[in-house]
Amino acid sequence: MERTIQLSAADGFVLDAYRADPAGRPKAGLVVIQEIFGVNRHVRGVADGFAKDGYAVVAPALFDRAEKRVELGYDQRAIESGRALRAKVGWDDPLKDVAAAAAALGGTGKVGVVGYCWGGSVAWLSATRLQVACVVCYYGGQIAQLKHETPKAPVMMHFGEKDAAIPMSDVDAIRQAQPGVTIHTYPAGHGFNCEQRKDFHEESAALARRRTLEFFAKHIG
Repeated sequence: MERTIQLSAADGFVLDAYRADPAGRPKAGLVVIQEIFGVNRHVRGVADGFAKDGYAVVAPALFDRAEKRVELGYDQRAIESGRALRAKVGWDDPLKDVAAAAAALGGTGKVGVVGYCWGGSVAWLSATRLQVACVVCYYGGQIAQLKHETPKAPVMMHFGEKDAAIPMSDVDAIRQAQPGVTIHTYPAGHGFNCEQRKDFHEESAALARRRTLEFFAKHIG
């Protein structure tokens, strides 16, 4: 079952979210954090996929504080629009909204977080600043700048070795700063998990997803 719901953050802000539930009793809950392109068709598909794997999923619309119903494509104009919206919302408010999404999953068991692109960086801050059971970060470009924060939960990260936006020197710096974090790299570029992007790399996406599901099975069920 998939539907749009409303979340109330701790500061009273009300935002939209996409929710997908499994056919039966959920194994656990997952918050899926968007790229800079909004809760678009790809993000909804990711949420649906995890629901089919048995998780109750909420994908909060983190751009709602700047602009409602953002759903962008992947051309240069969309990238520029997404970056501008990312700058408007900052870090603190999206984390309030992630916390609201996690709270909406109360009663589904433990709650994990997975984020992509900008959402990968928000996911990292969810591990260091929120109370969640585990976190998976896909190619978060700002993680290197935030690498010295202390995670409160197990973390796995995925990066593309050919990512023009995230050099391997950044990944190495994260490894050095966070020896307890599991980091995987793949022969792919940025956004390799997204079938709608030019850097989609099916083999890498499948391997990263398998590792992610194994990680979730270990830490949230």
